[in-house]
Amino acid sequence: METSTPVISASTITTKTKRIESIDLLRGTIMIIMAIDHIRDYFHADAGLYAPTDLSKTNVLLFFTRWITHFCAPLFMVLSGISAFIVGEKKGKKYLSKFLFTRGLWLIFLEFTFIGFAWYFDVHFTVIDFIVIWALGISMLFLSAIIYLPFSAILLIGLVMVFGHNLLDGIHVPGDGAPSFLWAMLHEQQIFFYGGHTYFVGYPIIPWIGVMALGYCIGRLYSKDFDADKRKKILKQLGAGALALFVALRFSNMYGDPSPWSEQSTTVFTLLSFINVTKYPPSLLYLLVTIGPALLFLAYSENVTSWFSKQIKMIGRVAMFYYIVHLYLIHLLAMAATYLCGFKWSDMILTTWINFDPKLKGYGFSLGVVYLVWILVIVILYFLCKKYDRYKRNHPQYWWLSYL
Repeated sequence: METSTPVISASTITTKTKRIESIDLLRGTIMIIMAIDHIRDYFHADAGLYAPTDLSKTNVLLFFTRWITHFCAPLFMVLSGISAFIVGEKKGKKYLSKFLFTRGLWLIFLEFTFIGFAWYFDVHFTVIDFIVIWALGISMLFLSAIIYLPFSAILLIGLVMVFGHNLLDGIHVPGDGAPSFLWAMLHEQQIFFYGGHTYFVGYPIIPWIGVMALGYCIGRLYSKDFDADKRKKILKQLGAGALALFVALRFSNMYGDPSPWSEQSTTVFTLLSFINVTKYPPSLLYLLVTIGPALLFLAYSENVTSWFSKQIKMIGRVAMFYYIVHLYLIHLLAMAATYLCGFKWSDMILTTWINFDPKLKGYGFSLGVVYLVWILVIVILYFLCKKYDRYKRNHPQYWWLSYL
């Protein structure tokens, strides 16, 4: 059965002997983790004062609260690619190409409408973000075309983009014109101001396209005739190899990330510096240290069948629904929190990113409160997702449900 999420779902992948649900388990896990970062943005008192990975100001818990969410975007891309291969094997490349193309357009539409509104609650859309759902959509459009190439060519494209894109780090296009905007979309995070609107290009697409292409290649391991033990062995080798390469490259400080690590005042903070890699755009080292553990997770979780894992898999099956609802829920809760703290609820109608809004100066809570809100949000989302998953399974005739 095929389901729709921010990525393509493969919740009922089968081999000759059993179902494989580790993909939905991993997807559901990162959806749960993702929420803590968005809650931190809307609730943490220090969110507007400094970046949680700023080693001169952060603490260990706050650092890892942010760092753990680095896994989310790369794994959305990888799992999309894996699941795309599986869908193509079942239904053919012609079907897959159309599926990826229409899904990509749908995600781009969502980014600039329902999702864009959820972040700000601003009917004028003063800020327009090009972030993760946009990058997923663009990557799917690209993948819809290259799936007709030989497998080796797709693999080469992915490897060149992921391993080679940091060679472009020194290229900058100054100004606010079209060339600068185009380059930002390709490889450099920037903010632009046009006609009373702010355009934030947060997810330059070159490395992300490469990540999805590599995910598509990894999907071959899930072919219906591929031996399960061999698949697990290869996933372990790839995961361990990625982590070993990360350590080697990071230790050398020669290539793979524009921000080198350095010795800090304590051993713990030196370790934080070592793993404090660049997300915008995602450096090679960022991708190695996030995708590597994910591949190990897929290898070791393939046979996990506990009650708890089934609940996480359920969330993974309806990840697009989860993603949209969690943004609205968090923002509404933040609106209530501002009112209870003596601010106006309308202060949460934003025309800039929440961390930069001067009217919210003095608002916010401790990190402990952030975690309590996270638990509350996950509980609410669990029941909403469970109802939606049941409805979706009981109404396969409604084609539009595949888009949520």
